This record gives sequence, C-alpha cells and structure tokens, in this order.
Amino acid sequence: VGCCCLCKIKKHKLNGLLVFWTLGGCGILGVGVWLSVTQGSFATLSSSLPSLSAANLLIAVGTIIMVIGCLGCVGAVKESRPLLLTFFILLLLIFFLEILSIMLFFIYQDEIDHYAQQDLKKGLQLFGTEGNVGLTNAWMIVQTDFRCCGVTNLTDWFEVYNATRVPDSCCLEYSDNCGLDNPGTWWTAPCYERVKDWLNENLVALWIFALCTALTQILGLVFSMTMFCQAVKVETFYA
Repeated sequence: VGCCCLCKIKKHKLNGLLVFWTLGGCGILGVGVWLSVTQGSFATLSSSLPSLSAANLLIAVGTIIMVIGCLGCVGAVKESRPLLLTFFILLLLIFFLEILSIMLFFIYQDEIDHYAQQDLKKGLQLFGTEGNVGLTNAWMIVQTDFRCCGVTNLTDWFEVYNATRVPDSCCLEYSDNCGLDNPGTWWTAPCYERVKDWLNENLVALWIFALCTALTQILGLVFSMTMFCQAVKVETFYA
C-alpha cells in the first residue's frame, strides 16, 4: 500500500511538471509562429545559417519540448514503462547535449568569436541584394537599436560598397543618403561588441533561466525514473 501511495504521489508530481512543461512548449511554439507570421521579413544576420531566425528557433524548440512533454504525460498517466523510459532517455540526452554545448562554448570561445565575426562580415555582402530582405531588415534594426555600425568597425561597410559609405541605419539621425553624405554623423561602435556587452549586462537573467530549465529537467528525470522503478516493482510483485 505504501509503495502504491508513493507511486501515486510521484505520478501526480510528474504529471504537474509535464503539464507545465507541455504548456510551456506550446507557448514557445505559439510565440515562434506569431513571430513568423507577423515578422516574417526579419531573418538571421548569418550568411551560413539563413534559416536560423528567432521565429524558426522558437518553433523548433517549442515543438521538441511539447512532443517530449506529451510523451512523458502519456507515459505517466498510463504508467507505461516503455514511454517513461523513452522520455527519460530523450530528456537525459538533451541534458547532456546542453552541458556539452556550454562546455564547448567556453573552451572554444575565441574560435567561435572569430568564426562569428567572419560569417557576419560575409553576410554584409548580401545587404540590400535581391532575395535578402530579411537579412537587410535585421541589420537595419540591429544598427539602429544598438547604435552601432558594421561588425567590428564601420569600415566593414566600405568593403561592401567599395566606397566610403555606410547604410543609412548607421546615422545618428536617420535621413535619406545620410550614410553617403555625412561621415561625421555615423555611429562608430562595432555591433558585435555592442551585442556582446548587452548579453553580459543580462547575464544574470540568462543564468537564472538556464538554472530553472536545468532544475525542471532534473526533476523530470528523477520523477520519471522513480515511476519507472515503481512500475517494475509492482509488475514483479504481481508476477
């Protein structure tokens, strides 16, 4: 009787956690779809990963979370060992991949910085060209909001235009052809450093989000494996 009560408690905890997780996945997916529909003309700044926009990333993450959450919910409700084990393995795999990604990021941070800057500079060559409206709009927004110009220097744009010229979004006060006629009114801060500074300023919030995510995953692993073990004991007892 005690084992059954404990199993029910774990089942309710796991169900509550998985429902919260599934709804969270649905929410992320919904935001991604909304961004894709309403802000479809805005894309990534990268030339190598043109599909890696904020909307597509949210849609992918939301779908994965929702599917895994639903799998765990069904496994918990039906007390299905195969589903619970599948949920545990998938969640454990994702958890290890997250840890590995963080470790690789810190180990190869300099190489990642160098590659990212080179890739962004290649993306500048596509600015204003046919079929690259998303990238063009994204650069305009970044330079306007962060008050910066170019990837590492405003001279990055000189190579794009083959002239001493920058996009109008680099100007302190926007006006037509200000990037051609008024060099004294251009932003001089590099966008790459500005964005990194912004991320560093919000580092505490990012770490809190990461820790909450990790805690949710760990609880899901513990509860699902506990239920799996209880189900095995029950089947063995009645066998």
